[in-house]
Amino acid sequence: MKNALVVEDSKSEQKLVQALLEKMEIKVDIADNGEEALDWLKSNDQPDLILLDIVMPDMNGLELCREIRETLGYADIPIIFCSNKSEEFDRFWALRQGGNAYITKPYSPMDLIKTVKAHL
Repeated sequence: MKNALVVEDSKSEQKLVQALLEKMEIKVDIADNGEEALDWLKSNDQPDLILLDIVMPDMNGLELCREIRETLGYADIPIIFCSNKSEEFDRFWALRQGGNAYITKPYSPMDLIKTVKAHL
């Protein structure tokens, strides 16, 4: 079974993403913020996929993505950003930091499913 780490500070968004991924038979672990995600990544097996919000307290998703890629050395894990930041510059910068895909909230469930399938 594939495993995904969802890093999202909104509880309602966490539940939505978790439900969609579990329908795809993906095991879901959730972190509320970047620090919690780093702790999880250091103490668990490498996930098959990471979904990141950008706007979070303490450490934003861009900083977390850089930490995952550079400090932890996880170059091969697909990282999908799911953010309400909708400017083209936001998308460009997220992908430049090491993200593999970018979905703007609100997104359709099918958009998330198709993007996840494309990267697993």
